[in-house]
Amino acid sequence: MKKILAVLLILVLVLGTFTACGGAKEPAKAAEPLTVGFIYVGPIGDGGFTYAHDQGRIYLEDYFKGAVKTIYQESVPETMQDVTNAAKNMIDQGAKVIFTTSFGFMDATEALATQYPDVIFMHFSGFKMNETNFGNYFGAMEEARYLSGIVAGMKTKTNKIGYVAAFPYTELLIGINAFTLGAQSVNKDATVSVVWTNSWFDPAKEKDAATALLDQGCDVLAQHVDTTGPQIAAEERGVWAIGYNSDSSAAAPNAFMTAPVWNHGIYYVAQIQKVIDGTWKPESYYGTMADGYIGLLPLTAVAPEGAQAKVDEIQAKIVAGTFPIFTGPIFDQTGKEVVPAGKSLTREEIWKMDYLVKGVQGSLK
Repeated sequence: MKKILAVLLILVLVLGTFTACGGAKEPAKAAEPLTVGFIYVGPIGDGGFTYAHDQGRIYLEDYFKGAVKTIYQESVPETMQDVTNAAKNMIDQGAKVIFTTSFGFMDATEALATQYPDVIFMHFSGFKMNETNFGNYFGAMEEARYLSGIVAGMKTKTNKIGYVAAFPYTELLIGINAFTLGAQSVNKDATVSVVWTNSWFDPAKEKDAATALLDQGCDVLAQHVDTTGPQIAAEERGVWAIGYNSDSSAAAPNAFMTAPVWNHGIYYVAQIQKVIDGTWKPESYYGTMADGYIGLLPLTAVAPEGAQAKVDEIQAKIVAGTFPIFTGPIFDQTGKEVVPAGKSLTREEIWKMDYLVKGVQGSLK
């Protein structure tokens, strides 16, 4: 018996030594989650632009269930130094992918992509990119803008529609023009008055601009600014509003009719999956209603009768690719023909737009 016990003891010692020397594999450790950063121009509680991006971030994190960790910084000024500082802070925290989500972040993002070649950068609404680690993304928001214009054109009783807009540059001109064409498609007498705030996020300015439009007799307000101020102003006056970016109906439930919206989570998930798979390459992405990146919220009970059917009809054609938004004849404010009859603008031509269409009241500054 003693000899048997001795033999067993020797075997245990031998096996222990073998394991310690690496003869047996240790349990595999879980891979570290991919850290993804988001730089925002406004607060995530703005109820509009930044909120929509942040909902996409949350969707991304939920989708990958622990395989992706997200970090963000809100209210970052559009200066080279501020954007650079925000990005460096995220890189110090391990970020391998950074989304910069405002037009004014473009130049800083371009410089960062050169400085950090091992980090992937994607910029929203800009036009710069490189061939290695810097891409851009945006969408055909003119599609949803046109549809929301149909709703406004059918709802207005004064034929005066107001539009609170941030800056007079191409992205906004495209939206205003598409919205106006949509309104005029169902109401040839409709006009659209524009007031510029010269700020993306300024709740007071946005509401003041809305009030000025209401004082001019506008009974429907649309917007391309970041907060719900115009919608709240419309509710206070007992008229109607069309939001932007996300579902903000709770802010003005008696005024809110619908909103063109972004579904950023769809894009974020697709890009991060490519990063994980090792197949990501820089691109200039332009999402559409057909791929789900752009949408129009279902119309509420205060929307005009028959509007949902009309919207559904045109939306089906847009998704099918048979209804280009900018198809001539189209005239600018001076009456000059800018798109001849039968011609449809390409994406490149749309993004060269430097005019407001006939029916828009307001200047380009």
